[in-house]
Amino acid sequence: MLPTLELLPGKAASRTALILCLSVAFAEGAAAQYPQPPKVGGASTFDTPSSLSGNDTPTLKRRLSPPSAIPEDFSTLQLAPGFLLSMEVFDTPEYSLDLRIDTNGNINIPIVGSVHVANLTLVEAAAKIAASLRDGKILNDPQVNLNVREYASRNITVLGEVHAPGRIELLAPRHLDEVIAMAGGETQYAGKTIEIRHAAGVTPRTTVVQYSRSIDNHILGDTVVLPGDAVTVKRAGIVYVLGAVTRPGGYLMQEDGDLNVTQALALAYGTTMPAAVGSIRLIRKLDDGQVEEIPIPYRDIMKGKVAPPRLQAEDVIYVPVSKLKAVLAQTLLASTAQAAIYTYH
Repeated sequence: MLPTLELLPGKAASRTALILCLSVAFAEGAAAQYPQPPKVGGASTFDTPSSLSGNDTPTLKRRLSPPSAIPEDFSTLQLAPGFLLSMEVFDTPEYSLDLRIDTNGNINIPIVGSVHVANLTLVEAAAKIAASLRDGKILNDPQVNLNVREYASRNITVLGEVHAPGRIELLAPRHLDEVIAMAGGETQYAGKTIEIRHAAGVTPRTTVVQYSRSIDNHILGDTVVLPGDAVTVKRAGIVYVLGAVTRPGGYLMQEDGDLNVTQALALAYGTTMPAAVGSIRLIRKLDDGQVEEIPIPYRDIMKGKVAPPRLQAEDVIYVPVSKLKAVLAQTLLASTAQAAIYTYH
């Protein structure tokens, strides 16, 4: 038996007709959308009790599907195409339906029609459906409850200097530090720049995060990653130390991405004996493609008179070789090789 629908004033005369129309519409819709379930092993997928109730009416109970995983931050979950919603309206079982969100982000409710719910939370979508029932003069004060029966697969992509790059399932927005942890954390080559490329429709399309590895920095915890985003952890910049140094090569700009001349030379194990420390040069490539050569006052830096210059990615520190020192060094080595070795007893 259908429950009594509370109609708006002026609709009492068509009460019976509207109830009949609703009954026919729901019966036909249910028959078309939910056909008779198949029997497995001689039994229906619906439970039928062996004994009938007093009015000889069998009671059918639908078996509940196993619970699915619920996002950690369920309150901020936004509905998206593909979600299957379970809708219940208090004291109106005719509107207890399962509704699939189509590719346009809409659900189709009998009598009401199409309602757009994509990018809304469950609370917002329930309020919008209640307003549609009220504005359509179907119910006076509908109390709508929504739940998610099936989640559509939504992912983010994490690339760059992380231990496990790839696609990660993300149903609700998460903080950037949590996303990096889900990707296995940063590698030792990670720099201080993270780029987040958002999905179409989000403004701005790209967000660049500059962060520090200091324990008092909270920018990663304050930055939100949305489903559909692509996160790229940039590699740390490299500076090159060449010439008369013990271990020439390229060195990562770690320690929060900052590196000065003294630190770079220390990473190269210092200068060698024939180094012309008074002629050390910093070679820097400018944005317009030109190359700038900057003299480094190494002796004043070592005496504490001048602060060591800060380096930028792709900088080159060149330590030339002093010809005089090289000749003296070769002479000294030759003399050492020819020297006699005396043993005292």
